[in-house]
Amino acid sequence: MLESVVNALRLPDLRQRILFTLAMLLLFRLIAHIPVPNIDPTALESLRLALQGNQLAQLLNIFAGGALQNLSVAAMGVYPYITAQIILQLLVPLIPALEELRKEGEQGRMRLNRITFYLTIPMALLQAYGQTLTLERSLGTGQALFQTPFDIVNNFFPTFTILMSMLAGTMLLVWLGEQIQERGIGNGVSMIIFAGIVAGLPGLIIQAFTTVELGGLEQAIGLIAFLIIALGTIIGIVLMHEGQRRIPVQYAKRVRGNRVYGGQSSHIPLKVNMAGMIPLIFAQSIIIFPGTIASYGCPEQVAPPNASVLKQIACFTYQTFSPQYGGGTLVYSIALFVLVYFFTYFYTKVIFDQQNIPETLQRNGGFIPGIRPGKRTEEYLDQVVSRITRIGALFLGTVAILPFITQQLTGVPIGLGATALLIVVGVAVDTMRQLEAQLVMRNYEGFINR
Repeated sequence: MLESVVNALRLPDLRQRILFTLAMLLLFRLIAHIPVPNIDPTALESLRLALQGNQLAQLLNIFAGGALQNLSVAAMGVYPYITAQIILQLLVPLIPALEELRKEGEQGRMRLNRITFYLTIPMALLQAYGQTLTLERSLGTGQALFQTPFDIVNNFFPTFTILMSMLAGTMLLVWLGEQIQERGIGNGVSMIIFAGIVAGLPGLIIQAFTTVELGGLEQAIGLIAFLIIALGTIIGIVLMHEGQRRIPVQYAKRVRGNRVYGGQSSHIPLKVNMAGMIPLIFAQSIIIFPGTIASYGCPEQVAPPNASVLKQIACFTYQTFSPQYGGGTLVYSIALFVLVYFFTYFYTKVIFDQQNIPETLQRNGGFIPGIRPGKRTEEYLDQVVSRITRIGALFLGTVAILPFITQQLTGVPIGLGATALLIVVGVAVDTMRQLEAQLVMRNYEGFINR
């Protein structure tokens, strides 16, 4: 891997792409430290302390590269854009007009990207309002994040300015991702998320060693066990990311004029984890919904002795399904595992059907040996995808609840973020593969010139 990076830096065009990518990521880190307007500087320290007790907020803060605890204009990262992409992918099979755009090739893809950008704007405004309101409420009564109260009704223009600044920060990060995709080393938006996660790792490492110093030998043993589990998880993610089932494909010979086309053999690479990190995002978003709704009925988070039945139910729901309280319970872990397992099958089915592999094979004269083209090929591929997805779903479900298992086994109060690890490892592997592909292209060119 290091040899590939060194070889890439020796080539002027690849070196320019790598330096351009690093410059865009540096610009992202600068944007992540620009606070939103009208913020009260004295409230930021209270916000950081409030976020330390909330696992979900810590996860979002890691993804945003620390921008959330600074309440930066980039506090949402590129996640409204990711959400818009997911929604559009789910709508394509349901809306015939979008399905036709998908079949139009490059032109259709450009129009779908434009629709995704338009959809990102309302998603970003909604997330900015909900996220900022939740952060302000987390400070408790008597404290405010802003010098002017955050109220869209009574203080419209100051609140609107805050929302628009956060929208502008998100769209600027999306633009930086597009520049990395076109003029950098690729994986544009994913590189922005990757940089945000990696930027938060030093703080987690410092926190881990501080915990060991305070806890003594027992915590040191727990940290070693934590590092071993983390290393094993990374190896497992790499194996699952690279794991695939290759379906052999044979292309029939076709004669056009004096030339013969086809006749070669190939394969269809079906990935074990075709859904990526999307099932984890779906599951975590749904499982925290009951706890979020119940928090409004139980603001003190613990039911008083003389509370009503509805308030006791609300407090019980909040403590069960809130990551801050329910993250270590058996009910929460089982529910999260089941949701991840279900959404892995669901999203894999959506993605695989959009690829329309059986029709593409039949149109190009390809067939799977021993399988009749058409409907029989479609059924065979569905069976294969279902079998390999079972392994991927079990793995994703295990990785989803691994932070809670790790904390119980090691006693180290640091969540081993499943989604964060999947993103970091996946982006790193894909980036190295792209660099190696660029090197192979240039080696072939040099060989031909000789």
